[in-house]
Amino acid sequence: MKVAVVGYPNVGKSSLVNRLTQTREAVVHERPGITRDRKEIACEWNGRRFTLIDTGGMDFQDEDPISGSIREQAQAGLNDAQLALFVVDARAGVRPGDEEMADLLRRSHLPVILAVNKIDSAQDIPTSAEFYRLGVGDPIAVSAAQGLGTGDLLDAIVAALPEDDEEADEDIVRLAIIGRPNVGKSTLVNQWLGSERVIVSDVAGTTRDAIDLPLEFDGRKLVVVDTAGMRRQAKVQESVEYFTTLRSQRAVERADVALVICSAEDGLTAQDLRIAELAMQEGCATALVLNKWDEFPLTEDDLIHERGRASKKLRLRPKVLTASALTGRNVTRILQEAIVLGDRMLGRIPTPELNRFLAECAQARQPPAKQGHRLKLLYMAQIGERPPRFAIQVNSRSRVTRDYAYFVENRLRARYGLDGVPVIIDFNERGSGRRAPGGDHRADRLKAVQEEAFTESADVGYEVDLEDDDGFEGDED
Repeated sequence: MKVAVVGYPNVGKSSLVNRLTQTREAVVHERPGITRDRKEIACEWNGRRFTLIDTGGMDFQDEDPISGSIREQAQAGLNDAQLALFVVDARAGVRPGDEEMADLLRRSHLPVILAVNKIDSAQDIPTSAEFYRLGVGDPIAVSAAQGLGTGDLLDAIVAALPEDDEEADEDIVRLAIIGRPNVGKSTLVNQWLGSERVIVSDVAGTTRDAIDLPLEFDGRKLVVVDTAGMRRQAKVQESVEYFTTLRSQRAVERADVALVICSAEDGLTAQDLRIAELAMQEGCATALVLNKWDEFPLTEDDLIHERGRASKKLRLRPKVLTASALTGRNVTRILQEAIVLGDRMLGRIPTPELNRFLAECAQARQPPAKQGHRLKLLYMAQIGERPPRFAIQVNSRSRVTRDYAYFVENRLRARYGLDGVPVIIDFNERGSGRRAPGGDHRADRLKAVQEEAFTESADVGYEVDLEDDDGFEGDED
């Protein structure tokens, strides 16, 4: 069940959503007009689950094109909801914009709950009586900042919602769309959804929230997360952009697959590769997409060069795909590739097959020897997924060199189609009794593996040097 949170700009809708959901998902700032796209956030109260739809402020007199798009998004949120939560500002009193909004809600035939926000003390509660004149029901005094009255408000929401049969959670692939500003992320999402679900503009930085959007494709259920553009940290000056970037990073943390959208005009920039590196560190399967192919098609040699550069710079060796979000070229293929990557994150390889692969590796390239004693690869098994994790038992871990570990990993990727998928390989010494470190969070597991690799053996490691000799760190975006 969905509850649309609507109202005039800067009345505290996003702050109230964060308070009711006990999260910090919605971007909050004192400047009006920060929220643009509608964002859905799960909420639970007294055992009842529902979704709050945070919408942008609706100012019917503002003629700015972005304001018009915000009003369309808020109206779409109302059309998708079973209940409207109308938020007003107690300090400002009843404004003409509130009356226009109340008139719109009366014509929508939705049940409405009126929340009078910014009542920060019990002495201010009588001021909420002024809002009876809006004619949309009894006002409920709340304070998003202090938490006053939020329990009563949640009780009223739950009581007003119709009964709903809750469905069991299904295995859903979470797909994060990330990249620099103004490379076409939102346009691509709208192409998949077949509607103007998120606001698209030529102005960089239009998207500010990480927007979760359900999508079904070829019988598979996905959640596509449209994120704000991520610039180099040195170029982030406004606090709003800082917080939107944080939400983009958190979207990557909870995703299974990350698509890094790049511009074909610029090719793969240093910032594109940094963003892909971020996804890898968070344990996401990753692919790079050169968008705007209709305007800036590269030659075959240029495309080969970009793919080779991605393989050289990024440990995951992700695929480099081409597309045009504006015309729809290859957008279906990108979604198919994302589903394949998500399946490979969850797939398991039988142990007998892995041991045959291990024998072939030793036959193709003889293991290294130190001080007259040669490394022996004894046994291999998969011990985890999301991301795939493998354990190889060896006679002596000190004889495992960095080059040979890379050789085994690259052969494993080539054999089982794991390009773009994070792969963790633990080399465990026979009889040592050590167990590979692990955790519930993928990033913690990857970090533990890296720390173990560098502290226990100077020859083995899994990281990418981003400051090589060709000026990668200093490249401009």
